[in-house]
Amino acid sequence: MACAWGLVSAPAGAQALDPARSHFEFELKTRWGQAIVGHFPRYEGEVTVLPDGRHEVRIRLAADSVEVDGPQRYTRFARGDRFLDAARHPWVEFRSEPYAGELVRGGGPLHGTLSMHGVSRREVFVLAPSECARPARDCDVLVKGHVLRTDYGLESWRWALTNDVNFRLRVRLKDETP
Repeated sequence: MACAWGLVSAPAGAQALDPARSHFEFELKTRWGQAIVGHFPRYEGEVTVLPDGRHEVRIRLAADSVEVDGPQRYTRFARGDRFLDAARHPWVEFRSEPYAGELVRGGGPLHGTLSMHGVSRREVFVLAPSECARPARDCDVLVKGHVLRTDYGLESWRWALTNDVNFRLRVRLKDETP
């Protein structure tokens, strides 16, 4: 979740995430240790530079687009009424609190509100230190987050799935060069 997810000299306004180079993934584990990995191929997102120079990121992931690796029934289950319930809760959304643009270079905690399955909660995602001078332009902004699915009312399959959901995000901004 970035400017250049936070380039200090960026002009005020919003910059869209690049759908060709950004990637939003999650992982759950079964009680037997098997990793179940999914991703959201359809999303909306932008980074806004606020008038005071701080940044804010907003990402909306389309629940009806979620794809889960493995048998097709995993994807049907994830979208279905016993898990994300995409028909009633079409978006998983994260909106950050305003943050200093330097966060994207040095890494650290990004506070915000995650809304999923009709529940909104404050969460903390962690940005990795940047590997380039222009994060989100010349290299990915790497973000990780950990939430408990039962905090969001995702109670199904407790006998088979652990409570932990780990998010991994690779974020790039659209190239605005003509």
